[in-house]
Amino acid sequence: MEKLVKLLKNKNKTISSMESCTGGMFASEVTNIDSSSEIFELGLVTYSNEFKEYFGVSKETIDEYTVYSNEVSREMAKTVCDISKSDFAVGITGMLGVVDPNNISNEINSVYISIYNKEKNKNYDYKIEAKGNARKEKKKNIIEFVKERLYEICK
Repeated sequence: MEKLVKLLKNKNKTISSMESCTGGMFASEVTNIDSSSEIFELGLVTYSNEFKEYFGVSKETIDEYTVYSNEVSREMAKTVCDISKSDFAVGITGMLGVVDPNNISNEINSVYISIYNKEKNKNYDYKIEAKGNARKEKKKNIIEFVKERLYEICK
């Protein structure tokens, strides 16, 4: 993560995140790095549909595609970018190993990630399988994937 923070700092760019299944781990990993306050603007953990909607994800998108979709991760990234006025933003949603009674889906361990680049007005969307035995291990592997993709996009 240090390499990413340094890159963003050198380019004078900022980043924000809206996370669900990773519970703020991306924001935590970024802010574990010294001087991250120069590049990190906002981190939201929106575990419930209600708060995804509160912060700008449309109910229509959730109803049409389910909360576990690239469409929702895309809106998460774009809206947190708009709120924070960041240069880049990350949206992460998915179901890690347990069926969610509030959101029916057969896609256990599928994670949807979107990285938004404000300058290009472009989302980079990914669907990955959460790998690992324990929930914490799955989250760590997701964040590693996000970090690598972000570095490629930002450089």
